[in-house]
Amino acid sequence: MNPFSRGVGGLRLPVRRRSWQNWARTVRVRPSRMERPTSVASLQRAVAGAAAGGQRVKAVGAGHSFTGIGAAPDVLLDLSRLQGLVSADPGTGRVTLLAGTRLHAVPRLLAPYGLAMPNLGDIDRQSIAGAISTGTHGTGAGFGGLSTQVCGLVLIQPDGGRLALADGDPLLPATALGLGALGVIAEVTLQCVPAFLLRAEERSEPLESVLSGLGNRVKEADHFEFYWFPHTGRAATKTNTRLPAASPLAPLPPLRRWVDDSLLANTVFRTACAAGTAVPAMIPAVNRVAAAALGGREYTDRSPRVFTQRRTVRFREMEYAVPAQLLPSAFAGLRQLLEDSPHWRLSFPVEVRWAAADDRWLSTAYAQDTAYIAVHRYYREDPGEYFAAFEALMLAHGGRPHWGKEHSLGAAGLSERYPLFDRFIRLRDRMDPGRVFANAYLDRVLGP
Repeated sequence: MNPFSRGVGGLRLPVRRRSWQNWARTVRVRPSRMERPTSVASLQRAVAGAAAGGQRVKAVGAGHSFTGIGAAPDVLLDLSRLQGLVSADPGTGRVTLLAGTRLHAVPRLLAPYGLAMPNLGDIDRQSIAGAISTGTHGTGAGFGGLSTQVCGLVLIQPDGGRLALADGDPLLPATALGLGALGVIAEVTLQCVPAFLLRAEERSEPLESVLSGLGNRVKEADHFEFYWFPHTGRAATKTNTRLPAASPLAPLPPLRRWVDDSLLANTVFRTACAAGTAVPAMIPAVNRVAAAALGGREYTDRSPRVFTQRRTVRFREMEYAVPAQLLPSAFAGLRQLLEDSPHWRLSFPVEVRWAAADDRWLSTAYAQDTAYIAVHRYYREDPGEYFAAFEALMLAHGGRPHWGKEHSLGAAGLSERYPLFDRFIRLRDRMDPGRVFANAYLDRVLGP
């Protein structure tokens, strides 16, 4: 095949055989071929050509999953050149984006139309297709994950065919969070809302006072989350209140934002993590300083600037969703676990968030109001013992693992936790009977 050959409607750029790794450096593969389609038509041709040659295909965006969900056994499709706005309708609030569009680029694309995404996670480096396909979510007991914003998709099928799904299509709740198992997403249509502001209140508080009033705080706030610093009795809380776009802005001064979000949260924290790896005994003292320093600020800004943060410290993460009513028990179990393991020295805080029940078949919040607990380790540390113990605790509380973060479950264990799991497998059998879109991760979590 001539790598410079033109596909239908677009150029398939030449890519030499080389390795690919994800952001967390937990997965590395050397596919037989990498391609960067420059249009939906050339994406169709790339999929059809690989399938005709008996090769399996995986598409990747930003590579921000901690698992091997995007690892390509044969042909890797890099969607970094499939970015941008396809269409926007200010009247309905519906916006169509190319699949590789990075979340951090979306606010700029929506601004001329006075629109915004209803909710975001705290990291915006992912592609829109990757974020919805792995179940990325933010926080807020009244808001679903990003896949609930999807009201239309264009999927490329094994033969290169273009399958368009619209709101109300019975397949949309399966394909909007499909793990890349049902086709390659080419376009995503989102139901957006009028642009809005957020008033952020960030505090450093005693953990016990946070836990004692947790139910009311989660219920009363638009968006609430907290971070507990292991080896301390303090938590950093963040409460975001939605305000109309015409409300007065009161953003952080540029120097304060740089000091807090770049210097302290990234540069200093990276140094502390590296030092803690060399001298673990210092971590509790560092955590106490960090827990006291974070918080104590209020500001009002455009929603994406409040929801998201720039994180450059590399880490590994495991996150589990539990029924919201079981969060107190699950969190107490985690605290006890750390008390029983005094040899652990954990530099990263534990993150706790919430989401509303939804109808996405493989959503961690499917049919239940949900709370999330996420644990992290610096990427140079071995997370094995900590993650294994945390996972066992979460499974005992009915936990469902985040699809894009580390976990050990296979198809048998997952089928017990998702009411529509078997229905999804039957749909996969119909849409990809030859497993063109399979890889080792999907073989584990869905079965071959």
